[in-house]
Amino acid sequence: MLALRSFFQSAITAAPNLCHQQTRNTFVLKRKHPLPLHKKGGKPTKMRGRHFVYDLVEDTDIVKKPDIKVILNQFVNGVGVKGDVLSLRPTIAYRDYLMPGLAVYASPENLEKYKYVENEPQAEDIYSSPYVRRTLGRLSKLVLQITMNKLQPWTLEPWHISASFRKSGFIVPEHAIEMPPVQIKGPDLSLQDKEFLITVTINNREKAKVRCRIHHWATGLDRLPWEEFHWKKPKEALIPEQAEELEKIPLPA
Repeated sequence: MLALRSFFQSAITAAPNLCHQQTRNTFVLKRKHPLPLHKKGGKPTKMRGRHFVYDLVEDTDIVKKPDIKVILNQFVNGVGVKGDVLSLRPTIAYRDYLMPGLAVYASPENLEKYKYVENEPQAEDIYSSPYVRRTLGRLSKLVLQITMNKLQPWTLEPWHISASFRKSGFIVPEHAIEMPPVQIKGPDLSLQDKEFLITVTINNREKAKVRCRIHHWATGLDRLPWEEFHWKKPKEALIPEQAEELEKIPLPA
């Protein structure tokens, strides 16, 4: 077999003055007609045209490259902490981690250099996990719609809020929810679309304020009309003491 390295230019014909980008590709080839043997010390047989005909054995440009391992050399929000080893696709590793300087190759020397040292102060220690900062950001932009019955009596409890979080894609246990300072009961259409704040505690450490709104639900003729993009529109505070704080929290774009 014969490995040949060839160079091709991607032609750009739209404008003659544009530069052509060069790419490198490796092909593994095999002669279709093997060369004849010659005696030791003798003169090699002259190559004919058929000896320059090859079969393609492998095109490395279309072969899936193996994952490579890199080590984070600093805290990366939502990914990991210094010393964590990641196994990534080559393109992602080069583009998102190696080139920006967030990680290095997982060589034995780097494994020793960036290993986690117990009690060593690090930037990520301000959060209880690498995912907290992203979670806080998501919760701060959330407008949680709490759907309550329009016809049957109810009192707002933590399990109502936990169920509403689950509908929005968040798993929040009841014990992590701090209810508003007043009891909210219904049905009461004067509460419709009014907003209030609750507090969610993450990992028994970080706290996030979440904007909530009451929506009365019913079927048939009792159903309230749908308001398009209601989560982008400012609403009246249900609890006057929370009005100033609600104004400081930006609504989703």
